[in-house]
Amino acid sequence: MNPSARLTGLLFATAMFALGQNVYPVANVFKPEATPADSIYNVSMLMLAICAAIFLVVAGLLLFTIVRFRRRKTDDDREPAQIYGSNRIEVAWTVIPVLIVLVLGMATARAVVEVQDKRMPADALKVTVIGHQWWWEFRYPDLGIVTANELHVPLSTAAIPAVAALRLESADVAHSFWVAQLAGKTDVIPGITNNMWIDPRQAGVFLGNCAEYCGMQHANMLLRVVVEPAGDFEKWAAAQKMDAASDPQLESARTTFLSLNCISCHTVSGTIATGTFGPNLTHLMSRATLASGMVPNTPENLRAWVKDPQAIKHGNLMPNMQLNSRELDEVVKYLSSLK
Repeated sequence: MNPSARLTGLLFATAMFALGQNVYPVANVFKPEATPADSIYNVSMLMLAICAAIFLVVAGLLLFTIVRFRRRKTDDDREPAQIYGSNRIEVAWTVIPVLIVLVLGMATARAVVEVQDKRMPADALKVTVIGHQWWWEFRYPDLGIVTANELHVPLSTAAIPAVAALRLESADVAHSFWVAQLAGKTDVIPGITNNMWIDPRQAGVFLGNCAEYCGMQHANMLLRVVVEPAGDFEKWAAAQKMDAASDPQLESARTTFLSLNCISCHTVSGTIATGTFGPNLTHLMSRATLASGMVPNTPENLRAWVKDPQAIKHGNLMPNMQLNSRELDEVVKYLSSLK
């Protein structure tokens, strides 16, 4: 891709992001909404408090020294009295840092144990998270659901506690799964399975991202966690289990899509499209964004994405299919029906 095309793609993505700010929630690490995030928040606040106290003490002593021992007009040129060593000061600046390290170490260890030793309840929602360059795949083995980039989980309340147990895997290189308001980051490593869990207590959409450099589009490997009441989650799950709707009025568009190489990489349940290399498209339009959170999922953006994916997300593994106008219209028409 030439520099001009890259610049065009960057400007396009920036403009789409600005226009779609309402679908991009802000990740706030200081507003935890799940137990694992609470543990991290508490340790962070303790560390910030200690650092603030150290700063105030050091700054205060420095200011006192500057004022108390500043050079005055009445001072002569003689060197002031020199003090060589102080056992009390040396003991203090050795013991106090050791105590601080011990306190922070114990607080961190407690938080780690609280999170990692959590016993998963029998009714925990199981989700397999697979990191790809540069998108996220979510598989719900007990529900038979496969989706991408938007993780749906039920709301946890005092009356109905709900835990989502996440199994983290990588399809290619090292990634890291991080949703700041719900849990700390957990690495996603090829050949290794890591685990984490969340119990969101606030409904809404929480923004996350890959926190381990994984290639040129690492910064655009975003994800969204949609937390909804149990009833709404069950409705979403029921809809996701259904095959793609077959509308007789879209038969021509459907036939065109299934005749293209798209089906080698993507799945559309209920059709001959069974590819697993790219995201599952069965309910594509139920997602709020495209390209792993880069742009809002609108027919206009979908058309731009299908026409030339590299113009929006350079380096992604979806090629430019060089579709003619009729094919592009038909493909976009069919994909727009997948709700």
